[in-house]
Amino acid sequence: MGQNEFGSDYITVTDEDGNQLELEFIMSFDVDDRSYMAFFPADMSEDDPDYGYVILKVIEENGEEIFATVDDESELDEAYETFMTLLLDDEEEE
Repeated sequence: MGQNEFGSDYITVTDEDGNQLELEFIMSFDVDDRSYMAFFPADMSEDDPDYGYVILKVIEENGEEIFATVDDESELDEAYETFMTLLLDDEEEE
């Protein structure tokens, strides 16, 4: 991926406004034939109203994996539901 600056569990991404965000990797998962990765904002307070899971779509472009935001609300809902199901299954196994 080439974006791991803080070890294997963290990446830094730049949003459309040019702001850099540090994200903590939680898990990757697939919905149908689409791949997603779920993160927590690592540099944001849990009290921040924008704090929450960040789900990014993994797109292959010119042989490289890039992250993209999910703009389609129904696609995002589907990805979020899948992620929450996997997360709850994961926690029950521990």
